Amino acid sequence: MAFTLEIGQKAKDFNLPATDGKTYSLSSFKDAKYLVVFFTCNHCPYVIGSDEVTRQTAERFRPLGVEFVGINSNSKNTYEDDDFPHMVERMKEHNFPWKYLYDESQEVALAYGALRTPHFYVFDENRKLVYTGRGVDNPRDVSKLTVNDLDRALEELTSGKAVSVPLTNPIGCNVKWEGKDKHWMPADACDLVL
Repeated sequence: MAFTLEIGQKAKDFNLPATDGKTYSLSSFKDAKYLVVFFTCNHCPYVIGSDEVTRQTAERFRPLGVEFVGINSNSKNTYEDDDFPHMVERMKEHNFPWKYLYDESQEVALAYGALRTPHFYVFDENRKLVYTGRGVDNPRDVSKLTVNDLDRALEELTSGKAVSVPLTNPIGCNVKWEGKDKHWMPADACDLVL
């Protein structure tokens, strides 16, 4: 059984192709002071609903040394829209300020214990996990947003403070696993939310 990465644990390495035609590993981001790895996809309404808020956060904190890396681990056999060609199209259309990587084997999602799309992992300068969970409290409809946990965590981290709330429940669609026996979460429905 797999478990989600715990606060204080080190970032897990990866070696994944991106929509820009390059392949990236953890060391590709060694020049970033802080790193946000988040599991995302193309089709989930919680991702689509909150992408622009995530963009604003990424752009706000980039000058402070924070880099964002999005990883799509969803099975293309569950939602065809989550395949790599659709990832490339999505980045061309939206020009998000992060690298968008494809975890076709789902090994990286298993290593991190990704639960939802979106699911955020924030790492400090030593690549130790200091925050994991949701970005905002209402990702599907950000007009009703009252709390931006990701912003708060990054504000505290970049100010040299301890992250006051290091763990929240990610809110979104289940990661779409290739086989239901691979993980502890079912491979169906976008409507199961913590």
